[in-house]
Parts: sequence; structure tokens; C-alpha cells
Amino acid sequence: MKKALLNIFALSSILTTIGYIMDGDTNVPSMVLRFTEFFLMLGMVFLFMSFFYFGSVFIKRSFRKLRS
Repeated sequence: MKKALLNIFALSSILTTIGYIMDGDTNVPSMVLRFTEFFLMLGMVFLFMSFFYFGSVFIKRSFRKLRS
């Protein structure tokens, strides 16, 4: 589980960085606001990816228990 969380975090940080670079909004002069936006987006992407990954693993295990 620790390796899965680390992989999800790495993938979400890559996706967040790409999304933040490709963002077409005007630059905000406050550096604190930039970091806040980045880390909040990183947290949201991480939570969504974790929810779907662990949810699908749970459903897959539940179906395997039903079949046996």
C-alpha cells in the first residue's frame, strides 16, 4: 500500500505540474498564492486518484470473494 500511495503521489505531482504549466490564466503577483494553488491542486488530484484506485481495488477484491 505504501508503494501504491507513493506511485499515485508521483503521478499526481507530474500531472499537476503539467497542468500548472499549461494553465493559460494570468500570473498572480503573490508567490504565496501560486504555491497555495499548486499544493491545493496537488492534494485534490492525489485524493481523486487515490479514491478511484483504492475503490477499484476494493470492488475487484469483492467480486473475487463472491466468485469463490
